[in-house]
Amino acid sequence: MASSTLTNGEKNHARAQTAGKVTVVLGAQWGDEGKGKVVDMLATNVDVVCRCQGGNNAGHTVVTGGKEFDFHLLPSGIINEKAVSLIGNGVVVHLPGLFEELEKNEAKGLTGWKERLIISDRAHLVFDFHQQVDGLQEAEKAAGGKSLGTTKKGIGPCYSSKATRNGIRVGDLLGDFNMFSEKFRTICTFYQRLFPGLVVNVDEELKRYKEYAEKLRPLVKDTILFLHKALEQGNTVLVEGANAAMLDIDFGTYPYVTSSNCSIGGVLTGLGLPPQTIGNVIGVVKAYTTRVGDGPFPTELHDEVGSLLQTKGGEIGVTTKRLRRCGWLDLVLLKYTAMVNGYTSICLTKLDILDTLPEIKIGVAYKINETTLEHFPGSITDLGAVQVEYKTLPGWQTSTADVREFTQLPEKAQAYVHFIEDYLGIPIKWIGVGKGRESIINVN
Repeated sequence: MASSTLTNGEKNHARAQTAGKVTVVLGAQWGDEGKGKVVDMLATNVDVVCRCQGGNNAGHTVVTGGKEFDFHLLPSGIINEKAVSLIGNGVVVHLPGLFEELEKNEAKGLTGWKERLIISDRAHLVFDFHQQVDGLQEAEKAAGGKSLGTTKKGIGPCYSSKATRNGIRVGDLLGDFNMFSEKFRTICTFYQRLFPGLVVNVDEELKRYKEYAEKLRPLVKDTILFLHKALEQGNTVLVEGANAAMLDIDFGTYPYVTSSNCSIGGVLTGLGLPPQTIGNVIGVVKAYTTRVGDGPFPTELHDEVGSLLQTKGGEIGVTTKRLRRCGWLDLVLLKYTAMVNGYTSICLTKLDILDTLPEIKIGVAYKINETTLEHFPGSITDLGAVQVEYKTLPGWQTSTADVREFTQLPEKAQAYVHFIEDYLGIPIKWIGVGKGRESIINVN
């Protein structure tokens, strides 16, 4: 006869089924879709906001109360004074950049972060020499005509150190400083052998990091345990993905990608979460397509429409300050990233940038040699060779900037939204028609 008493395993399973779920916000294109604004909007009603991967190569802008905040390492939800902001183990942290970012945003009105910011002891550290190496590697590639357009923030070299197991983690810095110093000298020697021109004042750096250790110590916790306890207690958790699906090291346009997994898998490994904790996955989609740096871009525009999107959309990188390349919305690309990430809903941003166009094209299929492709090409050679089949829709040629209800949008703008929904089979729940959080239309 079966016992009526639950085993520990059954109790754990029951707890997992009733625990809170994680909402994830991911970039669905090549980045710069407006994730920061979406996170800021959603973060007003959550208990914990997390970054799971990437570093200060990300750039998220939040406009609230007439103030514009730029975040690179900090979760965009840090503006919410009721929420904990968490930097997970999958993030690579440049401490000088982090403290500079905090200082700049404090000057703009950010307060109370010392009580609300948590950093994983397992997160790897980006050092200045990683940034130097990033620049040296990019210069070598550029000389050979193969520049990747890196941000030179040291992200790739740091993830390389992590993968080759000579990286240094936050916990190393806060432990025995003599051991940290030994590891630091070893990794510097390693890179100086590879790059003879690399100059590092080791003693000065160690002195600086001893000071950083004390500033950092109150912020560091075991974030894995913290998150699991938060979920068990029914707290709401929001994850802000950095970069975007098409920059994912596995699923993006390799090698023109970042060095982390910025798709749904990176959320799990970057925070120590099991798959069953994931609830809603929100894909953030710009109403047109942009990308920074080199690499194939099937729907790119080189005409006056591309220039209009670039100018009116303010398409300048938050981190790189480089102009973004612009093109029509690419639904083939979006269907692919939706397949990888499993979006449960979409936030469509910057619809207002299309307001003046008499007609709007949407990429709906790829062809090579007149043969329609059934899959998104894994080869950048094939992607660069595709011919895009477009659907042309009439523009609405009316300002949407002051619209706050979906039914108040021009009919042709509504038709544009419905076409995207029908093609992808995913509901669009929010539409952005301006910079601030108040400029988001809730479509529910």
